[in-house]
Amino acid sequence: MSAAVIVTDLVKQFGRFAALRGVSTEFAAGRLYAILGDNGAGKTTLLRALAGLTPLTRGSISMLGTTDLRSVCGQLGYMAHPSLLYDEMSGMENLRYFARLYEISDRGQNDEDRCADVIRAVKLDPSLTRPVGQYSQGMRQRMSLARALLNDPKILLLDEPFSNVDLRSAREMVTLLTGLRDAGKTIFVVTHQAALLEGAADEFVWMEAGQIVSRTSDLAATTETK
Repeated sequence: MSAAVIVTDLVKQFGRFAALRGVSTEFAAGRLYAILGDNGAGKTTLLRALAGLTPLTRGSISMLGTTDLRSVCGQLGYMAHPSLLYDEMSGMENLRYFARLYEISDRGQNDEDRCADVIRAVKLDPSLTRPVGQYSQGMRQRMSLARALLNDPKILLLDEPFSNVDLRSAREMVTLLTGLRDAGKTIFVVTHQAALLEGAADEFVWMEAGQIVSRTSDLAATTETK
């Protein structure tokens, strides 16, 4: 199985604090990875580094065969812990705006159809005219996921996607993610709710103090040693 992502000796310093300390590993294509660890373990820093949003102190990242992350940014979908949505716009208006940024129509797709499709995929209604600022936290999370899916990315980077989402909706999101993985996408999920991904994630990656300390397909084996 080919590697979608290769990281080599990643170091990220914030002043005297090392958020990443020499992380080197590979992630195969078409797999769903749950990134676990306590607060401050380096999970979000690693995700932001993969998204090209955090300049590294040292090290390199190869993604989809290149170290030039800017050249593949259009093939990434990133969901930050904040929703990154415009509160005064409806969900559909938000996605229309991002569709123009992604130049969806230039890829032969109809903006309206694509926006509506991803909104339905996260179990929301594209005809809802209420501003996103009036959404519940769970609805905002699902709309944020829709935004990350808009450009049909090959690699999906999700930071706490289940935060403030009710159990039924979270399980629906997991079903959606497993379907995307089965379709060949590579997915990274930073989460404190690892149990939601039991039976869905291909690998549980545990981080401590800026390093990857274990990788296993068995969540129980991971948590028993922590």
